[in-house]
Order: sequence, then C-alpha cells, then structure tokens
Amino acid sequence: MPYNTNAIPPRKEPTGQTQLPLSRVKKIISQDSDIHTCSNNAAFVITIAAELFLQHLTETANTLSKLERKPRRNIQYKDVANAISHHDNLEFLEDIVPRTVPYKAIKGKANATRALIKSDKTREGQAVAQDVPEANGTGSVIVDGEGSAFTLPARGEERADDPNEQLELEMRQASGARDEDVRMSG
Repeated sequence: MPYNTNAIPPRKEPTGQTQLPLSRVKKIISQDSDIHTCSNNAAFVITIAAELFLQHLTETANTLSKLERKPRRNIQYKDVANAISHHDNLEFLEDIVPRTVPYKAIKGKANATRALIKSDKTREGQAVAQDVPEANGTGSVIVDGEGSAFTLPARGEERADDPNEQLELEMRQASGARDEDVRMSG
C-alpha cells in the first residue's frame, strides 16, 4: 500500500501543541554546552520557531520548484539549495546546504586546472632552472596552483634567530640523527 504523501496543511490558529516532538527539541537543546537548563516554556517557543522556519523554507523551495520549466509537486534537495541561494534572509545556510553541481562540470574544471598547473610548472621550471641552480643547494622552487612561483632559501640561508629552526637543529644534533631515509624492514 502506498504511503500517505499528502501535505499537512499549516495551522491557522495556535492550538498549544507542536507538530515537532517537544522531547526531541529538548534533547537537541541539551546537546549545547552553553545551555545548562531550559524551561519547558522556552523549549516550546523554540519548537514553534523551528516549525515556522521550516514552513518558510519549504514554502520558498516549493515556490521555486513551481517556477521551473517542468513544475513538480514534490520538493527536492536542489529546490531547497536554490531557495537558499536566491533569498538573502536564508543566506546563512549556504555552507550547510550547498548548490548541486553536475559531475561533468567538476571534472572539466579539474582537468582545466591540472592542465594549467602542468603548463605553468614546465614553463616556470625552464625559466627558473637558469636562475636558481639546485645542484649546489642554493634554493628550491615552489609552484603553487595559481601559477605563481617562488623560491625557498636553502637551510643555511634561513634566519638564524628563528627559535623553531634552532630547536629543530639542536634536537637533530643531540639525537645524532641523520637526514637520510631509513630502510624499514618487515
């Protein structure tokens, strides 16, 4: 037998009862470490406010779903995401309910970024190889995802007054550890 998918009409007048379970709302409120106790009246008001917010969000999403080329009766995730992105008073939810992006668009963008990085690395590597000789250890070239390149100074050129570097150097000297790869067996 199919489920009852008829919408529950919103109440026109206050009845003193909530549609959301009050005990669940109290459990959610108790999860907040800043709130030690919450009265029944406060929990009731929070429940009513949550119901009104959900009603507003669903009405907005339903309106947007009816404005589409092919109107639907049911609300989908993309309708809620579109409602959040189109209305300023719901803007605070953009991080929680992001808009959906087709996989094809993400894949194309990733391929374009990879091609850009690959071309920048080869171009920068050729230009920098002439400027910064790495054979004598004077520096290393870093190319970031935005196509800009910068050089890092070699260990000897780093600031001597940096306490973290000094501590790391002293720990290496005290332990007698070398900066080589260690073979792991097992």
